[in-house]
Amino acid sequence: MNPEILKLARVLDVEPARLTYLGDVDPADLQLFREQVTTTLFDANLVVLERMALASRLLPAPVVAKIAEKVFGPLLCARIAGLVDVSRGVDVAKRLPPKFLASVAAELDPRRATSIITRIPLDTVVAVTGELTRRGDWITLGRFVGHLPDPTVRRSLDVLDDAALLRTAYVLDDKSRIDHVLGLLPADRPARLVRTAAADESLWEPALDVLAHLGKARREAVLPLLDELPGELRSRAQATIK
Repeated sequence: MNPEILKLARVLDVEPARLTYLGDVDPADLQLFREQVTTTLFDANLVVLERMALASRLLPAPVVAKIAEKVFGPLLCARIAGLVDVSRGVDVAKRLPPKFLASVAAELDPRRATSIITRIPLDTVVAVTGELTRRGDWITLGRFVGHLPDPTVRRSLDVLDDAALLRTAYVLDDKSRIDHVLGLLPADRPARLVRTAAADESLWEPALDVLAHLGKARREAVLPLLDELPGELRSRAQATIK
């Protein structure tokens, strides 16, 4: 299924099957619509959220962290995250368990909290990546790749097995990052990705999508690996990267 439909379904909290009628819409238009919906949702009750963010300055960070986890919950925390002072937001985030942060990440619009996201300790980001991987939440992982520095992305990729990496790349928000992200992988990883896709038909579409977004140099490097693919996939892959 079109990855933009999968992501829009997440935002609207509906089953992707209900949106299949959008299959002929240009993915760029679907992405724009999804971003408009996200903005509308996050701007709802903005005045109240801003007051809550201001009030949080009056309390010690450990207290705010406990209130966030036990009272506010992931959705409200995600709505407030982009409104708090950056250093304050990082201080609170460091005190929250990875499982809770993973739930916040699933509700968060990373565009509004990039300054906080990029300052969260590396070990915390890796732990959250591990939790999202256990949940199979590829959409959330894909939304954050474009908002993290390369060293953090590189460490996070170590947490993902080859199938998880393909599924995450398929729903990446910024597909222009795919070639760059692959460049952060160990030299033997692309071959492993090809073999993993060959062994699992459910990974064919994600793998073809990755191939479609490779730069010229990486396409030439991957081309010899395609001989390992089964016939139908090999033909589609070769047509994709020519």
